[in-house]
Amino acid sequence: MTLFRHSQLAIVLAGSVLLSFSAAAVELALGPMPISLKQLPVPPVPGLLDGPDPIVVNKNAAIALGKALFWDTNVGSDGMACASCHFHAGADGRVKNQLAPGGQSSPLSDQTFSNAMTGASLGPNHTLSIGDFPLHQREDPFQEHSAILYDTDNVVGSSGTFGGEFRAVDRYTAPNDTCSRSADSLFHAGAVGTRKVTPRNAPSVINAVFNHRNFWDGRANNVFNGSSPWGDRDPDAGVWVKQNATTLTKQRLHLINSSLASLAVAPPQNSTEMACRNRSLMELGRKLLLRRPLQNQKVHPEDSVLGSYSLNTKPGTNTLYKLLIMQAFNPKYWSYSGNPPIPAPKGFAPYNQTEANFGMFFGLAIQLYESTLISDESPFDNSARDVGNQPIELSASELNGLKQFRKNQCALCHLGPNFSAASINANAAIAKTHPEAFGEPTFFISASTNVVNRIPLLIKSAPVTAFFDTGFSSTGVTEETADISAGGIDDFGNPLSFSRQYLQHLAGNNAAVLDEDVSKVRACDFQEALALNIKLPYSLPSLFTITDGIRPQPQSTENCFLLANNAFLPTTAAALAELNKPNTRKMVASVDSTFKIPSLRNIELTGPYMHNGSMATLEQAIEFYSRGGNFAYDSKQVTRVFPQPNLQLDAQNRADLIAFLKTLTDDRVRYEKAPFDHPEIKIPHGHVGVEQTVSGGNPLGAVLGKDEFLTIEAVGAQGNSSPIQPFEAYLAP
Repeated sequence: MTLFRHSQLAIVLAGSVLLSFSAAAVELALGPMPISLKQLPVPPVPGLLDGPDPIVVNKNAAIALGKALFWDTNVGSDGMACASCHFHAGADGRVKNQLAPGGQSSPLSDQTFSNAMTGASLGPNHTLSIGDFPLHQREDPFQEHSAILYDTDNVVGSSGTFGGEFRAVDRYTAPNDTCSRSADSLFHAGAVGTRKVTPRNAPSVINAVFNHRNFWDGRANNVFNGSSPWGDRDPDAGVWVKQNATTLTKQRLHLINSSLASLAVAPPQNSTEMACRNRSLMELGRKLLLRRPLQNQKVHPEDSVLGSYSLNTKPGTNTLYKLLIMQAFNPKYWSYSGNPPIPAPKGFAPYNQTEANFGMFFGLAIQLYESTLISDESPFDNSARDVGNQPIELSASELNGLKQFRKNQCALCHLGPNFSAASINANAAIAKTHPEAFGEPTFFISASTNVVNRIPLLIKSAPVTAFFDTGFSSTGVTEETADISAGGIDDFGNPLSFSRQYLQHLAGNNAAVLDEDVSKVRACDFQEALALNIKLPYSLPSLFTITDGIRPQPQSTENCFLLANNAFLPTTAAALAELNKPNTRKMVASVDSTFKIPSLRNIELTGPYMHNGSMATLEQAIEFYSRGGNFAYDSKQVTRVFPQPNLQLDAQNRADLIAFLKTLTDDRVRYEKAPFDHPEIKIPHGHVGVEQTVSGGNPLGAVLGKDEFLTIEAVGAQGNSSPIQPFEAYLAP
């Protein structure tokens, strides 16, 4: 693969945007051929289970602990479990009290519930119907310039907590925390408060172990620090480690490939998702440690993980959270009993070591449990393959759908066995043994450990080769300003984006590099080159050359994606000078409104789709991609999302593509068989009342709406006799 082939591909793709390919246009080469998930290695976490002094000493006990914590409604301040938003094929299948007025970046002053397409007034207790979707509707859903009939910035998110200010927890039996609660200023029906709703849709946690980062905006860091989602960015993070009978020290923790743990510790501290404001993980530990796991929920005696702890027909289990922690984790993290105890904020009693380290126990246990949720038994995975690696046990329709998936650029983002370029380290590992999964002789996609990449875009109508975060994409689902996602900042004011850090790295400002993976990026593994080791009498618009000032990349050049003369970087001076140019085309990071690319596995069951939950059916999602998205702006990846004549003009191709996508459904997920079995859970599902009239009198407070509940029965390893259904099956007519 040469630089020139990559450049030719870029020109072809960009041309398809500028010229709007007609139905008679020449076909592009087929994209990468996806392979079975059975082939994909789970990225290792050095020091977690291995080495002379591992953190986890009993993996099975840790998985049991994680499964209990994931499904336990006691984890929330008012009845929310992690599973409350991830109970349906790892996603959220609820349809009532699921609307949020505006995206994550919408100013509070603009957050009002938009009317439905019919003109009907919508409110927080709305029950979703099929007519509510898609949230962006065109007169002709297959044409990008067709008249817009309806557009709303409402988001179909996930109903969570009532919120309130945290006061205290009960250590033994009370399910709800003591908080000062009142009707929320945004989520209320008249004077009655409703549960708040997240401004993003909840993606599936199944197969999420392969993601380098998690959450739509990537804020769940690949590095777990033991106490927050922010990895090495958090200066105060750490865990308390026993040195001897009289000495306890706080130490930094740095566990790579642990974004699931980083993800897990965020919702229990989020006042929209699960908790009252300012409740810490230490207080959550204080609440749970002396309780029986799942004390108010039934556990099936044949549960694949928790069956031996089940009390059969009685709620709860036959152990304590503290005992599971003691079985699972190295004693140096929980066995200290000396003085002094660990200081607590004003108004709270000091913490013991187990309480203080509860964030680490919680995050790692849930990570180990979620690491078992791998759905690699779909028809696509189980099919035999021919010499070209094509599955041969799929139907003619499904095989044409696979061809359409490859032909229409789907595989450029939904890449590798997990159908996501966000599986960075896993994809890089499998690319060494199965390069065919990432392209064919004339059409390869770079699958390296680079957390930053480069592709051609159009910015202010000019062609630019821009940096973007690997595994993140902007497809034009909503207006850019509604949710800037990875273009945002962390809790410390730093950019979430790796690309923006990388620009600073090139310019010599290494103090701005917060994530170690940024400094490891190899220029020779970019999809499109950054520098070329040739001397020209002129400057190239998107490439550095000897004329500008270049230097060899500091890393090895072994197995580079590009040719050796692309294994170069601009000099620090050249990069800084270029970065300071207002109209640079070489040092551009296009990351606003880019979102983590989700896996397509089990997509049949994981609606609604997109980060804003704006599409209820796979048909609506295919319409969206057929027309090339909803909106155009600078960060939209227009060389990957553009009108697709093969889909626009051929209903059979669209139907076949959907048929192929359904071959990615694992029946163990569909029927909730092990490892996808689970305890009983009662999930808040709207309030007693209708759209904007809600009955008050919730036990948590007279001004709060009475909850209705969705009860999901406990299921054992053998699963259910009836399957879970696609999202649209639960919508009102």
